[in-house]
Amino acid sequence: MAKEQVRAAGCVVWRRAGNGVELAITHRERYDDWSHPKGKRDPGEDDLICAVREVLEETGFRGTLHGELPAAHYHDHKGRPKTVRYWSMEYSAGSFEPNEEVDEVRWLQPEAAAALLSYDHDRALTTHFQAG
Repeated sequence: MAKEQVRAAGCVVWRRAGNGVELAITHRERYDDWSHPKGKRDPGEDDLICAVREVLEETGFRGTLHGELPAAHYHDHKGRPKTVRYWSMEYSAGSFEPNEEVDEVRWLQPEAAAALLSYDHDRALTTHFQAG
């Protein structure tokens, strides 16, 4: 029996800084990993709505969407196939408070973010922001 496909969505949250950009990277204490904010869809939820909701829940941030980024396809920690759709979100408001899912957020230049991120599929997304 094939395992059920897990659907999730998130954003690469960024802000202008000097001559370039900084990315918001989240730390999840439960997994002790660094990633872009994302999460599983609620039943019947649209991917884009899920992405915006997850960013707000995990980081407290709101922003302006600037288009879809490449999706990530991998197997989750339970061995299920997972697809995560991502959008580019320019930060406009909000402040982070540690919560159930995320205990820390760091704003980093893309190169530093790529070095800290725990997964190749997350690192690949930073290439869209290298030029600033």
